Amino acid sequence: MGLTGIQIFKLLPQTNCKECGVPTCLAFAMNLASGKAELDSCPYVSDEAKEQLSEASAPPIRPVALGKGVRKTAAGGETVLYRHEKTFYNPTVFAAVIDAGTKKADIEKKLGAWNALQFERVGLNLRPEMVAIKANGNKKNFATAAKCVAEKSEFNVILMTEDVDTMKSGIEACGFKRPLMFAATDKTVDDMGKLALENDLPIAVKADSVEALIGLTDKLVEMGIRDIVIDSGSREIKQALEDQVAIRRAALKGGNKSLGFPTITFPCEMASNPDMEALIASMFVAKYAGITVLSDFSGESIFPLLIERLNIFTDPQRPMTVTEGIYPIGDPDENSPVLVTTNFALTYFIVSGEIEGSRVPAWLLIKDSEGLSVMTAWAAGKFAGDDVGMFIKKCGIMDKVKHTDLIIPGYAAAIAGDIEEELPGWTITIGPREAAHIPGFLKSR
Repeated sequence: MGLTGIQIFKLLPQTNCKECGVPTCLAFAMNLASGKAELDSCPYVSDEAKEQLSEASAPPIRPVALGKGVRKTAAGGETVLYRHEKTFYNPTVFAAVIDAGTKKADIEKKLGAWNALQFERVGLNLRPEMVAIKANGNKKNFATAAKCVAEKSEFNVILMTEDVDTMKSGIEACGFKRPLMFAATDKTVDDMGKLALENDLPIAVKADSVEALIGLTDKLVEMGIRDIVIDSGSREIKQALEDQVAIRRAALKGGNKSLGFPTITFPCEMASNPDMEALIASMFVAKYAGITVLSDFSGESIFPLLIERLNIFTDPQRPMTVTEGIYPIGDPDENSPVLVTTNFALTYFIVSGEIEGSRVPAWLLIKDSEGLSVMTAWAAGKFAGDDVGMFIKKCGIMDKVKHTDLIIPGYAAAIAGDIEEELPGWTITIGPREAAHIPGFLKSR
């Protein structure tokens, strides 16, 4: 941020209303300066001050909105070089290429297959977001393909052409989806910029090096364009990686606003086979692509990339959790077994999946453990026997079953005695250590 805490404080209303969650405006200003608070948390900041503070507190890499509809997404908005420093915010966007010369029927068939690539993971729906239409020299084909993708699928569109007239035809066909224009070069930046400005579209610039990008982004910013994506032009793996790191460091550490935009990378142009392409794409997810363009979407490639993306863009300071409570699995009744575990999302979805797979109806009790796994929660005192016993009493499971048998995770066997003291008359059974053994355990009972 460009302003100090004291400078920010002078722009705040100084009412000490506490509605922002901290006791004083000075404390809020200090939090804002250190990136620990959001400006929107202050309900009384003036429009004039908001304009000044918004500019000063804007992330060093500008967030760029991409597309419209159910797969609308964003790239950029990052504030740190390393994930463990704070977190990464906008996950890498995945796109696949369709050649504009492809027959409409074949495009629709491909879109149908790609649209079905949606994976349930820890309660989230993981899927790719965009399709890149690559021009083949025919404006009509380009427009037809762009229109087909925009109208026949949920995907948003990247228009890939360096020809201004061809780009116009693509915008006319799918402008309602707010496509990303790729790409303006040093020869076309004025005309492409004008098109982006007239149609309120994000635009990518492509150069031959990181240094050459600066003049292009500066020119677009002077025109009033802010939604910019950058491509250093390298299609050699080592150089492309170096460019990604150089751009991120220049924006975050060097304060270079001319490079403070999300990047787009092209594993599809760097590999000779799908496996190598997926490997390169995985590198760019980690280092630091805003958009990664693949030659195709296939389950064996996109699924591991989506999982990698989920892991990298999960806030390391805020574990994924599920709500504490009672979760019936498989229509259980008053005689069904009762199991308890922690509220770490991955633990819940793995355990519930194994219970469901056993086809034994059961009650799964989820205790709040601040998002920690069983062993970690037990070691940290967040899954202690007396706490679990109190939870069993209060959660309402006693109104749903007529037995007094509780199954606890094998890794928390040490708490069994404390639970028995808290729940006189209950039988505490130690379950499997590994979730994969739950089906056999439940069936044997």
